Amino acid sequence: MNKIFSIKDKVAVITGASGVLGGSLAKSFIEAGAKVVMLGRNHETLQSRVKELAGSEDNAFAVEANVMNIESLENASEKIIEKYGKIDILLNIAGGNIPSATLSPDQSFFDMNISGWDEVTALNINGTVYPSYVFGKIMTEQKSGSIVNISSMAAYSAITRVAGYSAAKSAITNFTQWLASDLALKFGDKVRVNAVAPGFFIGDQNRAILLNPDGSLTDRSKKVIAKTPMQRFGEVEELNGTVQFLCSDAASFITGALIPVDGGFSAFSGV
Repeated sequence: MNKIFSIKDKVAVITGASGVLGGSLAKSFIEAGAKVVMLGRNHETLQSRVKELAGSEDNAFAVEANVMNIESLENASEKIIEKYGKIDILLNIAGGNIPSATLSPDQSFFDMNISGWDEVTALNINGTVYPSYVFGKIMTEQKSGSIVNISSMAAYSAITRVAGYSAAKSAITNFTQWLASDLALKFGDKVRVNAVAPGFFIGDQNRAILLNPDGSLTDRSKKVIAKTPMQRFGEVEELNGTVQFLCSDAASFITGALIPVDGGFSAFSGV
């Protein structure tokens, strides 16, 4: 592979690493030669994932931390620096929608569970801001680093039933642009911040909304496919290449960008 795309020996912190997307990225980064720090709240689950994906702690390291707690993240950063001496990459993968923040088809905004709104917005906004605050500071001290956030198709236009998630992901797009600008202006061109906006991928959080019990498409799924020019859902592995590119020297002049990985969903009006 062209060395400009390499992330070999870079230390990558991945939040939400025990999830489907985080796990896929961890596997991809390990295979690409990176040193992967898998961050999550359940240490036993993380240790199991390390053994499954890397076989040992030479190329992967499990660290228990809560992305919603600064002190927890600072403790994690000390452990990472003690082991590897640096942090080159932060992938803010922790987040997602939650059932209590999802409206049913016959509900309106005024039926929304406010505690669900509070939970989903805090998870998706603070769960990205806090790790960026802790690990991004280390990058500025090193004068180099790459942060990649996860936005959403919901940041492009309104998607029904998920008001809190939509608002939070729109905030992540704006925060990505803001932080990218602030870090470049104050700490130089080697500290970069970008985001990817996944299209529709079937995972644990949305399976019941997109698939019927027999595996057939729900009415919502049919609408998604109709607005996706590629006429299919994405495979989670199809995000890996874009994220790796953003973390490599091939993207050295890219910061503040939002890259859709969506089969054309964001480009197509549906007409």
